[in-house]
Amino acid sequence: MTLISSISGTRGTIGGKPGSNLTPIDAVNFAAAFSTFIIHTSGKDNPTVVIGRDARPSGGWLSGIVSATLQASGVNVVDLGLSTTPTVEIAVPGLNADGGIILTASHNPVEWNALKLLNSAGEFISAAEGKDLLDTITKADFDFPDVSKTGSYRKEEGWIEKHIDQVLAYSMVDIEGIRNANLKVAVDPVNSTGGIAIPVLLEKLGVKRVEMINGDVSGKFAHNPEPLKEHLTEISQIVVDRRCDMGIVVDPDVDRLALISENGEMFGEEYTLVALADYYMRNKPGATVSNLSSSRALRDVTESAGQSYSASAVGEVNVVVEMKAKNAVIGGEGNGGIIVPDLHYGRDSLAGIALFLSHYVQKGQKMSEMRASYPHYEMAKNKIALSPGMNPDVLIEKMKARYADQNVNTIDGLKIDFADEWVHLRKSNTEPIIRIYTESKSKDAAEKLAKRIENELSSMI
Repeated sequence: MTLISSISGTRGTIGGKPGSNLTPIDAVNFAAAFSTFIIHTSGKDNPTVVIGRDARPSGGWLSGIVSATLQASGVNVVDLGLSTTPTVEIAVPGLNADGGIILTASHNPVEWNALKLLNSAGEFISAAEGKDLLDTITKADFDFPDVSKTGSYRKEEGWIEKHIDQVLAYSMVDIEGIRNANLKVAVDPVNSTGGIAIPVLLEKLGVKRVEMINGDVSGKFAHNPEPLKEHLTEISQIVVDRRCDMGIVVDPDVDRLALISENGEMFGEEYTLVALADYYMRNKPGATVSNLSSSRALRDVTESAGQSYSASAVGEVNVVVEMKAKNAVIGGEGNGGIIVPDLHYGRDSLAGIALFLSHYVQKGQKMSEMRASYPHYEMAKNKIALSPGMNPDVLIEKMKARYADQNVNTIDGLKIDFADEWVHLRKSNTEPIIRIYTESKSKDAAEKLAKRIENELSSMI
Protein backbone atom coordinates (compact mmCIF):
# COMPACT_ATOMS: atom_id res chain seq x y z
CA MET A 1 0.00 0.00 0.00
CA THR A 2 1.46 3.30 -1.09
CA LEU A 3 0.93 7.07 -1.12
CA ILE A 4 3.35 9.23 -3.08
CA SER A 5 3.00 13.00 -3.15
CA SER A 6 5.20 14.96 -5.49
CA ILE A 7 5.32 18.27 -7.33
CA SER A 8 2.98 16.92 -10.00
CA GLY A 9 0.25 15.66 -7.68
CA THR A 10 -0.48 12.75 -5.40
CA ARG A 11 -0.95 9.09 -6.26
CA GLY A 12 -1.47 5.99 -4.25
CA THR A 13 -3.29 2.75 -3.68
CA ILE A 14 -6.92 2.96 -2.64
CA GLY A 15 -7.84 2.00 0.95
CA GLY A 16 -5.90 1.74 4.18
CA LYS A 17 -4.66 4.39 6.58
CA PRO A 18 -4.63 8.13 5.79
CA GLY A 19 -1.13 9.37 5.01
CA SER A 20 -0.04 5.93 3.87
CA ASN A 21 -2.56 5.35 1.06
CA LEU A 22 -4.87 7.38 -1.12
CA THR A 23 -7.88 7.70 1.18
CA PRO A 24 -10.79 10.17 1.17
CA ILE A 25 -8.94 12.21 3.81
CA ASP A 26 -5.82 12.47 1.63
CA ALA A 27 -7.96 13.47 -1.35
CA VAL A 28 -9.61 16.22 0.72
CA ASN A 29 -6.24 17.54 1.91
CA PHE A 30 -4.79 17.64 -1.58
CA ALA A 31 -7.88 19.21 -3.15
CA ALA A 32 -8.01 21.86 -0.38
CA ALA A 33 -4.33 22.67 -0.92
CA PHE A 34 -4.86 22.96 -4.66
CA SER A 35 -7.82 25.26 -4.06
CA THR A 36 -5.58 27.49 -1.94
CA PHE A 37 -3.01 27.51 -4.73
CA ILE A 38 -5.58 28.35 -7.45
CA ILE A 39 -7.20 31.13 -5.41
CA HIS A 40 -3.76 32.64 -4.81
CA THR A 41 -2.48 32.35 -8.39
CA SER A 42 -5.71 33.51 -10.02
CA GLY A 43 -6.37 36.36 -7.62
CA LYS A 44 -10.07 35.38 -7.67
CA ASP A 45 -12.38 34.61 -4.77
CA ASN A 46 -14.18 32.01 -6.90
CA PRO A 47 -11.81 30.64 -9.54
CA THR A 48 -12.81 27.80 -11.86
CA VAL A 49 -11.23 24.34 -11.99
CA VAL A 50 -11.94 21.69 -14.65
CA ILE A 51 -11.90 18.05 -13.55
CA GLY A 52 -12.03 14.80 -15.49
CA ARG A 53 -11.25 11.15 -14.80
CA ASP A 54 -10.32 7.87 -16.39
CA ALA A 55 -12.55 4.80 -16.03
CA ARG A 56 -11.01 3.06 -13.00
CA PRO A 57 -13.71 2.09 -10.43
CA SER A 58 -12.45 4.43 -7.70
CA GLY A 59 -12.79 7.43 -10.00
CA GLY A 60 -16.48 8.11 -9.35
CA TRP A 61 -16.34 8.57 -5.60
CA LEU A 62 -12.92 10.20 -5.76
CA SER A 63 -14.27 12.75 -8.23
CA GLY A 64 -17.18 13.45 -5.91
CA ILE A 65 -14.89 14.07 -2.93
CA VAL A 66 -12.55 16.29 -4.92
CA SER A 67 -15.43 18.29 -6.43
CA ALA A 68 -17.08 18.83 -3.04
CA THR A 69 -13.80 19.95 -1.46
CA LEU A 70 -13.13 22.40 -4.27
CA GLN A 71 -16.62 23.84 -3.88
CA ALA A 72 -16.26 24.09 -0.11
CA SER A 73 -13.02 25.99 -0.71
CA GLY A 74 -14.75 28.55 -2.90
CA VAL A 75 -13.83 27.05 -6.28
CA ASN A 76 -16.28 26.64 -9.15
CA VAL A 77 -16.10 23.14 -10.63
CA VAL A 78 -16.62 22.12 -14.25
CA ASP A 79 -16.82 18.33 -14.39
CA LEU A 80 -16.03 16.64 -17.72
CA GLY A 81 -16.75 13.20 -16.28
CA LEU A 82 -15.07 10.33 -18.12
CA SER A 83 -12.31 11.95 -20.13
CA THR A 84 -8.67 11.71 -21.18
CA THR A 85 -5.73 13.58 -19.73
CA PRO A 86 -5.07 15.57 -22.94
CA THR A 87 -8.78 16.39 -23.21
CA VAL A 88 -8.76 18.00 -19.77
CA GLU A 89 -5.57 19.83 -20.73
CA ILE A 90 -7.22 21.48 -23.74
CA ALA A 91 -10.51 22.08 -21.89
CA VAL A 92 -8.87 24.23 -19.19
CA PRO A 93 -7.88 27.10 -21.52
CA GLY A 94 -10.86 26.30 -23.74
CA LEU A 95 -13.19 27.14 -20.85
CA ASN A 96 -11.01 30.02 -19.60
CA ALA A 97 -10.60 28.09 -16.36
CA ASP A 98 -7.94 28.77 -13.75
CA GLY A 99 -6.70 25.21 -13.33
CA GLY A 100 -7.50 21.55 -13.74
CA ILE A 101 -7.37 18.21 -11.96
CA ILE A 102 -7.13 14.88 -13.75
CA LEU A 103 -8.14 11.86 -11.67
CA THR A 104 -6.01 9.08 -13.10
CA ALA A 105 -3.12 6.88 -12.09
CA SER A 106 -2.08 6.71 -15.74
CA HIS A 107 -0.48 3.31 -16.45
CA ASN A 108 -0.65 2.06 -12.84
CA PRO A 109 -2.84 -0.97 -12.01
CA VAL A 110 -6.51 -0.66 -11.05
CA GLU A 111 -5.87 -0.42 -7.29
CA TRP A 112 -4.18 2.95 -7.85
CA ASN A 113 -5.56 6.40 -8.46
CA ALA A 114 -4.15 9.92 -8.45
CA LEU A 115 -4.76 13.66 -8.68
CA LYS A 116 -2.74 15.37 -11.42
CA LEU A 117 -2.68 19.15 -11.30
CA LEU A 118 -2.85 21.71 -14.11
CA ASN A 119 -2.38 25.47 -14.26
CA SER A 120 -4.54 27.92 -16.23
CA ALA A 121 -2.73 27.00 -19.47
CA GLY A 122 -3.74 23.36 -19.06
CA GLU A 123 -0.13 22.40 -18.33
CA PHE A 124 1.27 20.63 -15.29
CA ILE A 125 2.14 23.02 -12.49
CA SER A 126 5.82 23.90 -12.09
CA ALA A 127 8.25 22.30 -9.65
CA ALA A 128 8.27 25.43 -7.48
CA GLU A 129 4.47 25.60 -7.42
CA GLY A 130 4.26 21.93 -6.57
CA LYS A 131 6.65 22.39 -3.65
CA ASP A 132 4.56 25.27 -2.28
CA LEU A 133 1.44 23.11 -2.53
CA LEU A 134 3.10 20.27 -0.62
CA ASP A 135 4.11 22.77 2.07
CA THR A 136 0.46 23.87 2.34
CA ILE A 137 -0.59 20.25 2.92
CA THR A 138 2.10 19.71 5.55
CA LYS A 139 1.00 22.83 7.44
CA ALA A 140 -2.72 22.15 6.84
CA ASP A 141 -2.88 25.83 5.92
CA PHE A 142 -6.45 25.81 4.63
CA ASP A 143 -9.02 28.60 5.02
CA PHE A 144 -12.55 27.63 3.98
CA PRO A 145 -15.04 30.45 3.20
CA ASP A 146 -18.53 30.80 4.65
CA VAL A 147 -21.50 29.33 2.84
CA SER A 148 -22.21 32.48 0.82
CA LYS A 149 -18.87 32.16 -0.98
CA THR A 150 -18.77 28.45 -1.77
CA GLY A 151 -18.22 27.40 -5.35
CA SER A 152 -20.64 26.14 -7.98
CA TYR A 153 -20.73 22.82 -9.81
CA ARG A 154 -21.77 21.90 -13.33
CA LYS A 155 -21.21 19.06 -15.75
CA GLU A 156 -19.84 19.82 -19.20
CA GLU A 157 -20.20 17.26 -21.97
CA GLY A 158 -18.70 17.00 -25.42
CA TRP A 159 -15.06 17.85 -24.78
CA ILE A 160 -13.68 14.60 -26.17
CA GLU A 161 -15.43 15.46 -29.44
CA LYS A 162 -14.06 19.02 -29.30
CA HIS A 163 -10.59 17.61 -28.67
CA ILE A 164 -10.91 15.28 -31.66
CA ASP A 165 -12.13 18.13 -33.86
CA GLN A 166 -9.06 20.18 -32.92
CA VAL A 167 -6.81 17.29 -33.90
CA LEU A 168 -8.65 16.83 -37.22
CA ALA A 169 -8.34 20.54 -38.01
CA TYR A 170 -4.55 20.47 -37.60
CA SER A 171 -2.79 21.01 -40.92
CA MET A 172 -0.32 18.16 -40.35
CA VAL A 173 -3.13 15.58 -40.23
CA ASP A 174 -3.69 14.03 -43.68
CA ILE A 175 -7.34 12.97 -43.50
CA GLU A 176 -7.66 12.43 -47.25
CA GLY A 177 -4.55 10.25 -47.37
CA ILE A 178 -5.75 8.13 -44.46
CA ARG A 179 -9.24 7.77 -45.93
CA ASN A 180 -7.82 6.62 -49.27
CA ALA A 181 -5.44 4.08 -47.74
CA ASN A 182 -8.19 1.59 -46.75
CA LEU A 183 -6.49 0.91 -43.44
CA LYS A 184 -7.24 -1.93 -41.06
CA VAL A 185 -6.06 -1.40 -37.48
CA ALA A 186 -6.41 -3.20 -34.16
CA VAL A 187 -6.99 -1.12 -31.03
CA ASP A 188 -6.57 -1.88 -27.31
CA PRO A 189 -7.68 1.01 -25.06
CA VAL A 190 -7.44 -1.25 -21.96
CA ASN A 191 -11.03 -0.74 -20.74
CA SER A 192 -10.75 2.99 -20.17
CA THR A 193 -11.56 6.28 -21.83
CA GLY A 194 -9.58 5.53 -24.96
CA GLY A 195 -12.51 3.23 -25.70
CA ILE A 196 -14.67 6.37 -25.99
CA ALA A 197 -12.28 8.57 -27.91
CA ILE A 198 -10.31 6.36 -30.28
CA PRO A 199 -13.21 4.79 -32.24
CA VAL A 200 -14.63 8.28 -32.90
CA LEU A 201 -11.22 9.59 -33.95
CA LEU A 202 -10.58 6.68 -36.32
CA GLU A 203 -14.03 6.94 -37.88
CA LYS A 204 -13.59 10.66 -38.54
CA LEU A 205 -10.12 10.00 -39.97
CA GLY A 206 -11.63 7.56 -42.44
CA VAL A 207 -10.04 4.35 -41.15
CA LYS A 208 -12.09 1.65 -42.86
CA ARG A 209 -11.82 -1.28 -40.45
CA VAL A 210 -11.15 -1.35 -36.72
CA GLU A 211 -10.56 -4.50 -34.66
CA MET A 212 -11.30 -3.46 -31.09
CA ILE A 213 -10.43 -5.40 -27.94
CA ASN A 214 -10.91 -4.34 -24.31
CA GLY A 215 -13.07 -1.51 -25.57
CA ASP A 216 -15.68 -1.43 -22.80
CA VAL A 217 -15.19 1.53 -20.46
CA SER A 218 -15.44 -0.46 -17.23
CA GLY A 219 -12.09 0.42 -15.70
CA LYS A 220 -11.59 -3.29 -15.04
CA PHE A 221 -8.34 -3.59 -16.95
CA ALA A 222 -8.05 -6.83 -18.91
CA HIS A 223 -4.27 -6.77 -18.42
CA ASN A 224 -1.62 -4.67 -16.73
CA PRO A 225 -2.34 -1.24 -18.27
CA GLU A 226 1.25 -0.21 -18.84
CA PRO A 227 1.70 -0.60 -22.62
CA LEU A 228 4.75 -2.89 -22.57
CA LYS A 229 5.42 -5.92 -24.80
CA GLU A 230 4.74 -8.48 -22.08
CA HIS A 231 1.23 -7.05 -21.50
CA LEU A 232 0.23 -6.88 -25.18
CA THR A 233 0.35 -10.46 -26.39
CA GLU A 234 -3.37 -10.58 -27.27
CA ILE A 235 -3.43 -7.57 -29.57
CA SER A 236 -0.08 -8.56 -31.11
CA GLN A 237 -1.60 -11.88 -32.14
CA ILE A 238 -4.78 -10.22 -33.43
CA VAL A 239 -2.72 -7.91 -35.67
CA VAL A 240 -1.15 -10.96 -37.31
CA ASP A 241 -4.20 -13.23 -37.40
CA ARG A 242 -6.52 -10.60 -38.84
CA ARG A 243 -3.92 -9.09 -41.16
CA CYS A 244 -4.06 -5.59 -39.73
CA ASP A 245 -1.78 -2.83 -40.91
CA MET A 246 -0.90 -2.04 -37.30
CA GLY A 247 -1.99 -2.19 -33.69
CA ILE A 248 -2.70 0.89 -31.57
CA VAL A 249 -2.45 0.78 -27.77
CA VAL A 250 -2.96 3.53 -25.20
CA ASP A 251 -2.83 3.63 -21.42
CA PRO A 252 -5.94 4.36 -19.30
CA ASP A 253 -5.70 8.16 -19.53
CA VAL A 254 -4.59 8.22 -23.19
CA ASP A 255 -1.33 10.11 -22.87
CA ARG A 256 0.96 7.22 -23.90
CA LEU A 257 0.88 5.66 -27.36
CA ALA A 258 2.39 2.29 -28.23
CA LEU A 259 2.29 0.78 -31.72
CA ILE A 260 2.52 -2.76 -33.07
CA SER A 261 3.83 -3.60 -36.53
CA GLU A 262 1.98 -5.76 -39.04
CA ASN A 263 4.18 -8.73 -38.05
CA GLY A 264 3.04 -8.57 -34.42
CA GLU A 265 6.29 -7.06 -33.18
CA MET A 266 6.37 -3.96 -31.02
CA PHE A 267 7.24 -0.84 -32.96
CA GLY A 268 8.81 0.35 -29.69
CA GLU A 269 7.51 3.08 -27.39
CA GLU A 270 10.73 5.03 -27.94
CA TYR A 271 10.14 4.96 -31.69
CA THR A 272 6.64 6.46 -31.58
CA LEU A 273 8.29 9.85 -31.04
CA VAL A 274 11.15 9.02 -33.43
CA ALA A 275 8.72 8.26 -36.26
CA LEU A 276 6.72 11.43 -35.69
CA ALA A 277 9.91 13.47 -35.54
CA ASP A 278 10.77 12.01 -38.95
CA TYR A 279 7.35 13.17 -40.17
CA TYR A 280 8.00 16.68 -38.90
CA MET A 281 11.52 16.80 -40.33
CA ARG A 282 9.98 16.07 -43.74
CA ASN A 283 7.06 18.48 -43.49
CA LYS A 284 7.71 21.06 -40.78
CA PRO A 285 11.38 20.86 -39.76
CA GLY A 286 12.56 22.33 -36.50
CA ALA A 287 14.01 21.54 -33.09
CA THR A 288 13.03 18.46 -31.08
CA VAL A 289 13.21 17.69 -27.36
CA SER A 290 13.00 14.57 -25.23
CA ASN A 291 14.25 13.68 -21.77
CA LEU A 292 17.68 12.35 -20.91
CA SER A 293 16.46 8.76 -20.69
CA SER A 294 14.99 8.71 -24.20
CA SER A 295 16.52 7.01 -27.23
CA ARG A 296 19.42 8.58 -29.12
CA ALA A 297 17.49 7.74 -32.30
CA LEU A 298 15.50 10.97 -31.91
CA ARG A 299 18.71 13.00 -31.93
CA ASP A 300 19.96 11.10 -34.97
CA VAL A 301 16.76 11.66 -36.99
CA THR A 302 16.65 15.34 -36.02
CA GLU A 303 20.29 16.11 -36.75
CA SER A 304 20.23 14.19 -40.05
CA ALA A 305 17.63 16.74 -41.18
CA GLY A 306 19.93 19.61 -40.17
CA GLN A 307 17.90 20.50 -37.07
CA SER A 308 18.82 20.70 -33.40
CA TYR A 309 17.97 18.26 -30.63
CA SER A 310 18.15 18.87 -26.89
CA ALA A 311 17.38 16.84 -23.79
CA SER A 312 15.66 17.84 -20.56
CA ALA A 313 15.46 16.35 -17.11
CA VAL A 314 13.01 13.46 -16.82
CA GLY A 315 9.37 14.51 -16.39
CA GLU A 316 6.80 16.07 -18.70
CA VAL A 317 6.98 19.49 -17.04
CA ASN A 318 10.74 19.57 -17.69
CA VAL A 319 10.31 18.52 -21.32
CA VAL A 320 7.76 21.30 -21.84
CA VAL A 321 10.08 23.95 -20.35
CA GLU A 322 12.87 22.86 -22.71
CA MET A 323 10.52 22.72 -25.70
CA LYS A 324 9.43 26.30 -25.08
CA ALA A 325 13.04 27.42 -24.66
CA LYS A 326 14.07 25.79 -27.96
CA ASN A 327 10.81 26.55 -29.82
CA ALA A 328 10.60 22.84 -30.63
CA VAL A 329 8.15 21.63 -33.29
CA ILE A 330 7.63 18.30 -31.51
CA GLY A 331 8.84 16.60 -28.36
CA GLY A 332 7.92 14.19 -25.64
CA GLU A 333 9.21 11.24 -23.69
CA GLY A 334 10.40 7.81 -24.68
CA ASN A 335 7.37 6.12 -23.10
CA GLY A 336 5.20 6.92 -26.10
CA GLY A 337 4.29 10.41 -24.91
CA ILE A 338 3.93 12.87 -27.82
CA ILE A 339 3.77 16.64 -27.31
CA VAL A 340 2.65 18.80 -30.25
CA PRO A 341 2.96 22.51 -29.33
CA ASP A 342 0.70 23.57 -32.21
CA LEU A 343 -2.12 21.83 -30.32
CA HIS A 344 -1.09 22.05 -26.65
CA TYR A 345 1.85 21.37 -24.35
CA GLY A 346 0.83 17.97 -23.07
CA ARG A 347 1.30 14.33 -24.07
CA ASP A 348 -1.57 13.48 -26.39
CA SER A 349 -2.18 10.03 -27.86
CA LEU A 350 -5.13 11.20 -29.97
CA ALA A 351 -2.88 13.68 -31.74
CA GLY A 352 -0.17 11.00 -31.89
CA ILE A 353 -2.51 8.52 -33.60
CA ALA A 354 -3.69 11.01 -36.22
CA LEU A 355 -0.15 12.17 -36.98
CA PHE A 356 1.31 8.67 -37.10
CA LEU A 357 -1.38 7.47 -39.53
CA SER A 358 -0.65 10.54 -41.67
CA HIS A 359 3.05 9.69 -41.67
CA TYR A 360 2.33 6.03 -42.38
CA VAL A 361 0.21 6.64 -45.47
CA GLN A 362 2.60 9.22 -46.85
CA LYS A 363 5.69 7.08 -46.34
CA GLY A 364 4.10 4.12 -48.09
CA GLN A 365 5.96 1.45 -46.14
CA LYS A 366 4.88 -1.40 -43.92
CA MET A 367 5.30 -0.72 -40.21
CA SER A 368 8.21 -3.17 -39.98
CA GLU A 369 9.93 -1.47 -42.94
CA MET A 370 9.44 1.95 -41.41
CA ARG A 371 10.89 0.76 -38.10
CA ALA A 372 13.91 -0.76 -39.86
CA SER A 373 14.59 2.56 -41.60
CA TYR A 374 15.37 4.32 -38.31
CA PRO A 375 18.65 4.13 -36.37
CA HIS A 376 18.57 0.99 -34.27
CA TYR A 377 19.16 1.15 -30.54
CA GLU A 378 18.14 -1.07 -27.66
CA MET A 379 17.61 0.02 -24.06
CA ALA A 380 18.01 -1.67 -20.71
CA LYS A 381 16.53 -0.45 -17.44
CA ASN A 382 18.10 -1.68 -14.22
CA LYS A 383 18.63 -0.50 -10.65
CA ILE A 384 20.96 -0.96 -7.74
CA ALA A 385 19.75 -1.08 -4.13
CA LEU A 386 21.46 1.13 -1.57
CA SER A 387 22.25 0.27 2.01
CA PRO A 388 20.54 2.28 4.76
CA GLY A 389 22.22 5.65 5.15
CA MET A 390 23.97 5.46 1.80
CA ASN A 391 23.79 8.78 -0.04
CA PRO A 392 23.03 8.28 -3.76
CA ASP A 393 24.30 11.78 -4.58
CA VAL A 394 27.75 10.84 -3.28
CA LEU A 395 27.86 7.75 -5.50
CA ILE A 396 26.74 9.70 -8.56
CA GLU A 397 29.42 12.34 -7.90
CA LYS A 398 32.06 9.59 -7.74
CA MET A 399 30.86 8.24 -11.09
CA LYS A 400 31.00 11.75 -12.52
CA ALA A 401 34.63 12.04 -11.46
CA ARG A 402 35.45 8.60 -12.89
CA TYR A 403 34.05 9.57 -16.31
CA ALA A 404 35.18 13.20 -16.34
CA ASP A 405 36.88 12.64 -19.71
CA GLN A 406 33.56 11.65 -21.34
CA ASN A 407 30.60 13.74 -22.49
CA VAL A 408 28.54 14.08 -19.28
CA ASN A 409 25.25 15.81 -18.43
CA THR A 410 24.25 16.51 -14.82
CA ILE A 411 20.90 18.28 -15.11
CA ASP A 412 19.12 15.15 -13.86
CA GLY A 413 21.46 12.74 -12.11
CA LEU A 414 24.32 11.78 -14.41
CA LYS A 415 24.19 10.90 -18.10
CA ILE A 416 27.39 9.69 -19.78
CA ASP A 417 27.42 9.72 -23.58
CA PHE A 418 29.89 7.35 -25.17
CA ALA A 419 30.50 7.06 -28.91
CA ASP A 420 27.81 4.45 -29.62
CA GLU A 421 25.96 4.11 -26.31
CA TRP A 422 25.01 5.94 -23.13
CA VAL A 423 24.16 5.43 -19.47
CA HIS A 424 21.86 7.54 -17.30
CA LEU A 425 22.00 7.30 -13.49
CA ARG A 426 19.12 8.75 -11.46
CA LYS A 427 18.36 8.45 -7.78
CA SER A 428 14.81 7.45 -6.90
CA ASN A 429 12.71 9.88 -4.90
CA THR A 430 10.57 7.09 -3.48
CA GLU A 431 12.92 4.21 -2.64
CA PRO A 432 16.63 3.66 -1.76
CA ILE A 433 17.87 2.82 -5.25
CA ILE A 434 19.79 4.30 -8.15
CA ARG A 435 18.15 3.67 -11.51
CA ILE A 436 20.48 2.64 -14.32
CA TYR A 437 19.26 3.32 -17.86
CA THR A 438 21.48 2.25 -20.75
CA GLU A 439 21.20 2.25 -24.51
CA SER A 440 23.38 0.63 -27.13
CA LYS A 441 23.27 -0.96 -30.59
CA SER A 442 21.93 -4.25 -29.22
CA LYS A 443 20.07 -5.51 -26.15
CA ASP A 444 23.09 -7.56 -25.08
CA ALA A 445 25.38 -4.54 -25.36
CA ALA A 446 22.94 -2.37 -23.35
CA GLU A 447 22.73 -5.04 -20.63
CA LYS A 448 26.52 -5.46 -20.65
CA LEU A 449 27.00 -1.71 -20.17
CA ALA A 450 24.43 -1.69 -17.35
CA LYS A 451 26.22 -4.57 -15.61
CA ARG A 452 29.57 -2.80 -15.88
CA ILE A 453 28.14 0.38 -14.37
CA GLU A 454 26.37 -1.59 -11.65
CA ASN A 455 29.64 -3.30 -10.71
CA GLU A 456 31.43 0.04 -10.59
CA LEU A 457 28.75 1.49 -8.32
CA SER A 458 28.85 -1.60 -6.09
CA SER A 459 32.60 -1.20 -5.64
CA MET A 460 32.00 2.32 -4.29
CA ILE A 461 29.39 1.31 -1.70
